[in-house]
Amino acid sequence: MPAEPSPTRSDRATRPVPTAYSSSSPSTPAAPGRDVPGAGQGPDRHGHRTGPGRRFPVPDLAAVAAAGALVVAAVVIGGAIEREHGTLRVHWPPYYAELEPHLGPGTPAALLIAGAVLGYGPALASRLPWRRLLAAAWGTSMAWIWSLALIDGWHRGVENQLTSAYEYLQEVDRFGDVGAALRTFTDHILLHSPDNWVPHVAGHPPAAVLTFVGLDRVGLGGGAWASVWVITVGSSAAAAVLVALRALADEHQARRAAPFLVLAPTAVWVGVSADGYFTAVASWALALLALSARRTGHRPVRAPRTAALAAGLLFGLTCYLSYGLTLCALLGLTVLALSRTLRPLPWVLAGVAAVAAVFTLAGFNWWEGYQLLTERYYEGAARIRPYSYWVWANLACAVTATGPAVVAGARRALVCGTAVLRASRWPRRQRAGRAPGAEGLGGRERLAVLVLAALLTVAVADLSGMSKAETERIWLPFLTWLLPAAALLPRRGARYWLAAQAATALAVNHLLLTGW
Repeated sequence: MPAEPSPTRSDRATRPVPTAYSSSSPSTPAAPGRDVPGAGQGPDRHGHRTGPGRRFPVPDLAAVAAAGALVVAAVVIGGAIEREHGTLRVHWPPYYAELEPHLGPGTPAALLIAGAVLGYGPALASRLPWRRLLAAAWGTSMAWIWSLALIDGWHRGVENQLTSAYEYLQEVDRFGDVGAALRTFTDHILLHSPDNWVPHVAGHPPAAVLTFVGLDRVGLGGGAWASVWVITVGSSAAAAVLVALRALADEHQARRAAPFLVLAPTAVWVGVSADGYFTAVASWALALLALSARRTGHRPVRAPRTAALAAGLLFGLTCYLSYGLTLCALLGLTVLALSRTLRPLPWVLAGVAAVAAVFTLAGFNWWEGYQLLTERYYEGAARIRPYSYWVWANLACAVTATGPAVVAGARRALVCGTAVLRASRWPRRQRAGRAPGAEGLGGRERLAVLVLAALLTVAVADLSGMSKAETERIWLPFLTWLLPAAALLPRRGARYWLAAQAATALAVNHLLLTGW
């Protein structure tokens, strides 16, 4: 095997070595520059600290500073545009929110949970048995979301959040005959159509509103139960991502990511918007796909075909919850590429086809609905919202929702991913018959590739022009897969980065009165 070029001071902590190893195995030697105790620590020949021994390398801080500048620019320029022209259609650009500093009953709980995760989260994540870690991640994420939602109070933050004139609950009574409602669903999408649906029902396939119809039918109607459903299901996304990371990367990387999945700023919009529920469905679809595709030598799932079929059913449901979530296919293809197998694909496609068949036979045409939605989208606010502003201001919303630790981690993922692509083109490896594929990547490199796939998904959604504003909630299913990027940061600075994540969420919820 050819010798690896010596890493520079700036990328020593993240640069991968394309060798076949499993970072979860204690018997396998760690590659130079990997984030393990003692690796890359201490001063270099110029007396500067490098690698994981340095809490805040300059490139990480530069990336966070650039992201902060983007947010400031979006606020300042957006405010000027809205005051002058009123074309952005949000009260405090780029966020769908109003500037209204406030405290609430959830404030003490949020501070307590943030402090507990900062103090004990990393240690517990590394020591808890795996199943207990999943339960702890779900429970703590749920508590964090609840505390943030209650900063706005019970009525404003929870009970009435999903009962506005734009929300699904407004149309529950029109589904007394579900079959008839589905057969005529597309007749009410356009603004000029008779009895047109409220914006969120018109803007999504019928599985979204049918979820709340189902809750109403079993006696859990009203805004409070709808919010309980969204928070309970939405918080499970943390556990789903952990399952996927363990299957795709390794358990070490999953445990490193756990505190960041729990204490995420995205929690502000999971509590409470229906997109938090969509996020969980999409996340479990990808987690089950990762389990079904896991190779024999990596603790295979007992029933891979069942897992693949379940993943397909959830992918199908995802597509009928939101048109834009078809972009999750990019993440699904990345899962298969990292697993180097297409064995689950027929079962996944069967699951998707089964869901599509049910809705189609019930009378709903997905493609017709999407075309009509596009027409209605440009009948409303999107017609005057300037693409030239939102195409970059959307990214400021994404930066806020994911937090500074993810920005720094995404920078490392870009560096790592570039190195992997460069290594894959080494002629000497190819001549030796060992062109590096996914099986030759370590846990960090696999994690970096997954983060890059999430970045690509966000980029496609942004450039499509179908997400002008409100992306802090609309992109939750994609942004959730950026959160594990924080696991690529040096271990010694983990608590500082966690504190930055918590501070971002607390600042947003205490300074802004969000619309979700």
